[in-house]
Amino acid sequence: MTESIESTAGDDRHATAARSFDAAAEIYEASRPDYPAAAVEWMLAPDARQVLDLGAGTGKLTSALVDRGLDVVAVDPSGPMLDVLRRRVPAARALVAGAEDLPLDDASVDVVTVAQAWHWVDPVRASAEVARVLRPGGTLSLVWNIRDESVEWIRRFGEIAGSERSFRDLGESPVVGPEFAGLESSVFPWSRTMTRDEVLDLIRSRSWYLTADPERQSEMVSAVSRLVEDATVDGVVEMVYVTEVFRARRAVRARAVP
Repeated sequence: MTESIESTAGDDRHATAARSFDAAAEIYEASRPDYPAAAVEWMLAPDARQVLDLGAGTGKLTSALVDRGLDVVAVDPSGPMLDVLRRRVPAARALVAGAEDLPLDDASVDVVTVAQAWHWVDPVRASAEVARVLRPGGTLSLVWNIRDESVEWIRRFGEIAGSERSFRDLGESPVVGPEFAGLESSVFPWSRTMTRDEVLDLIRSRSWYLTADPERQSEMVSAVSRLVEDATVDGVVEMVYVTEVFRARRAVRARAVP
């Protein structure tokens, strides 16, 4: 387990890692993958109109939601990340806030999406707050892009820069509160081609790189650079992903946030 699904809310290491993204907003936007269209569609209820994109970051998922004609509010605790989002996705309303104290009215949205971020929150408190802003029967959808380490060069990449395993690989599911029922999941394999510099920027956007000391950062960049040079065909490598999505429905009655 790594940054994608491992981090534990509430400790100093977690807080430091989360804050590290403030200084890397531009490189995060440039290097992180988007989400496949089929996965985005699976996250959304057919009649959804108002969507909260929670932990929106620079708007990697937000832009896909807006492109579908949805009314989107993007919330993230990082002001620098949202500055990038506002430039990229001006149609979305961007608000600085955490998942445990949302600046939205009760029963005001149809879907809450959380991309690559549920592992950064207190899932019990966040579930209660998400349930508060969702309409009865509304959907909470969680999504992660996980590198496919069945591919040899990607497995070796993980040995250098941190391995990734999906919930399905681990036989687990993300924690959601009792306000939600019927948790279900689906996976969407896909890939993208990347240049050597793009792969190095991907490393530089990760919390474990951002919080490492300069010597360790240099070691990781050098090792991955050599790996990518060996794996490159016609100047690019194929980064293979499995996008893992979970969704659950809000119960008619949801408990109050403690």
